[in-house]
Amino acid sequence: MERPGRSDLAKHWTLDPNITFLNHGSFGACPIAVIEEQRQWQDLLEKDPVAFFEDTTPEISSKVRDELGLFLNCAGDDLALVTNATTGVNTILRSLVFNSGDEILVPDHAYQACRNAIDFVARRWGVKVVTCQIPFPIDSDQQIIDIVIDGVTKNTKLALIDTVTSPTGLRMPFEQLVAELEGKGIPVLLDAAHGPGMTPLDLNKSGASYVTGNCHKWLCSPKGSAFLFVRKDLQHQIHPLTISHGANFPLDGISRFRHEFDWVGTSDISAWLSVPKAITEMQKIAQCDWQEIIHKNRSLCIKGRNIICETLGLEVPCPDEMIASISTLKITDSALNAFLRPAHQPDPLHEVLLEKYGIQVPVWSWPSPEGRYLRISAQLYNHIDEYHYLAECLAKEL
Repeated sequence: MERPGRSDLAKHWTLDPNITFLNHGSFGACPIAVIEEQRQWQDLLEKDPVAFFEDTTPEISSKVRDELGLFLNCAGDDLALVTNATTGVNTILRSLVFNSGDEILVPDHAYQACRNAIDFVARRWGVKVVTCQIPFPIDSDQQIIDIVIDGVTKNTKLALIDTVTSPTGLRMPFEQLVAELEGKGIPVLLDAAHGPGMTPLDLNKSGASYVTGNCHKWLCSPKGSAFLFVRKDLQHQIHPLTISHGANFPLDGISRFRHEFDWVGTSDISAWLSVPKAITEMQKIAQCDWQEIIHKNRSLCIKGRNIICETLGLEVPCPDEMIASISTLKITDSALNAFLRPAHQPDPLHEVLLEKYGIQVPVWSWPSPEGRYLRISAQLYNHIDEYHYLAECLAKEL
C-alpha cells in the first residue's frame, strides 16, 4: 500500500514524513513559526537572565494571560500559567480541604493521571470517590447527564468533569453538567486538557469553579504550556503546588493569587510566552478563524472515524454531535480481546501499525468501560487519505 500524503498545510510542521501521524491528541504538534517564537524568547532569556526574570517576565506574562483570557473569555487575572492540565487538577485537589465522609464525583472515562490524583487526595482525607459508570458505545448526551446527576448526594463536595474524554474521545455535555452541578452548589473542576482550540470555551459563561486546560495540544503552542482558571471568589483557597516567594510578597494592589502563581521559582517560561503566537499563527496557517479551524478538524475526524468503521464493519460508538477532534473506536473482535492489557503496556497492534506501516496512532485497553480501543485525531496537517490508509492497514492486520 502506498503511503498517503498529508494536507497542503503540513509544510508548517516538522513532522517526520515517514510517519502517518494520527495522534495529535496525545501531545500536540507545534508549527515551525511557533517553535521559532519560543527560541527567540529563550535567546532573550539567556542574554541577561536577571533582566529577563526581574523586568521582562512580569509585564510579558501579564500580556500572555490577558491574550489567553480574550481567547477563553475570562479575565487574565483569573488565570495561572501551569505546565499541563494534570498539574492544574493536582493544584486544585491539593489546595482544597475535605472532611472524612465527603464525596468526589468522577466519571469512569476520566484521564487516569487525574483519577490517580483524586484517589491520592481521597486516601489522605478519608474521602469517598463516587465513580459514574458511563457506557461506551453511547447513544446520547442525556445518558451522561442522567448518570452523573444520579451520582450526586448531600456529601458531594467536588465533581471532576472533562470537556472531551481522553480514553473514549467523547465530547462531554460539559456546559449542561457544569450548570446543573454548580446550580446544586457543587463546585466543578473542569478538565479541559482537550479543550482550547478543540471545542469552544467560554469560562465566564460556564460558571465552573475551576478550569484547567492544555495549550500545547489543540492550540499547538510549545509543550509545557497550560492554564488554570480559578473563579475570583475562590482564589483565596487555591495555592500553587510549589510555595515560593509569592506567599509573602507585599500585595501592592496585586492579589495573593497572582503573586503566588506568577513566581514559583526559576524555569523556562518560553512555552507560555509563545501561546499568543500559537493562537494567531494557527489562524494564519488555516486562513480562517478559530471557529472554522475547530469545524474543519471536527469534520475530518468524523469522516475518518466513519471510513474506519465502514471498512472494518465496526459499530459507530456515538452520535456525531458527541465528537470533537478525536474519536475512539472499540475493537470488538473476540480474538483481539485476548490482547487486553494494562493501558501503560504497549499494545501489539500499535507496534505493528508503527513498525510495519509507519502509522502513529494509539491502541490501548481500558478497564471501565472495559475494552480494547483505537483513537484517531484530526489536525490541519492531516488528510482524508491518511484515514483510508489506516483503515486498509487495520483490515489487513485484523
